[in-house]
Amino acid sequence: MKTDHYDPITAALREDIGDGDITTDFFVPDTLHATGRVTAREKAIVAGGGAAGEVFRQVDPSIDIQITRPDGEEVVAGDVIIEVRGLARSILKAERVALNFLQHLCGIATLTRQFVDAVGNHRAKILDTRKTTPGLRALEKGAVVAGGGVNHRFGLYDMVLVKDNHLATLRGLSSFADRIQQLRQERPNMRIEVEADDLEQTRAFAEIDGIDVILLDNMTPAQIREALALRKDHVQFEASGGITLKNVKRIAATGVDYISIGGLTNAARAIDIGLEMTQVPS
Repeated sequence: MKTDHYDPITAALREDIGDGDITTDFFVPDTLHATGRVTAREKAIVAGGGAAGEVFRQVDPSIDIQITRPDGEEVVAGDVIIEVRGLARSILKAERVALNFLQHLCGIATLTRQFVDAVGNHRAKILDTRKTTPGLRALEKGAVVAGGGVNHRFGLYDMVLVKDNHLATLRGLSSFADRIQQLRQERPNMRIEVEADDLEQTRAFAEIDGIDVILLDNMTPAQIREALALRKDHVQFEASGGITLKNVKRIAATGVDYISIGGLTNAARAIDIGLEMTQVPS
């Protein structure tokens, strides 16, 4: 079931503002105008500028929003990412939600870029996974792309990935091979990937026609090299499990095509970003 109608920005604003911003409405004059500058306080890769801008727009469509640093660009402490001008009340009401999105998404982009840089000149592409925050998948996967990574499947509906629990429902590899052939006939353009827990399983999958990618789960660099030696035709290989910034280059050096990392989206540290507001003279 898709939830295309869900708007995480609207939901976040409803959650934060509720029936109204009591503090701002009481202390800030309703006609006061201000300028707000969303500023990086540390080195980072920008992502989520559009989402943050949309927060301000939904709070008050009259706010002027200038995104000064686009997604994918590197910033350092002191760089202004977004500048907004409008009613001070509106800027204050949008501030926290806009920063929450921006800090989180910049964190994902920054971590992704660190992995991409660590891979260096090796062929492996850094992939994300479905280990995303519920309701924020599109934004988080966009942040991965901003960091130089590549999106894996978006959901259960756009690619086949057969994992160990799927295989546990079958009666053996012969039945599995038949299912792959049937699926290939019914969905000729569908990308098919299977997860292998060991070299024996990898060897068996390599003999089955119709598989596009074999995912090597929690294998050592030596095991990955053995698995790659089994490559046939167009089959590609993906490494996953236990990948860190310390070992990703060794994994990439095996010649694997893809390296998927759940931590890109579920373990990235939020970047320190703040909003500095100044009153516009009347």
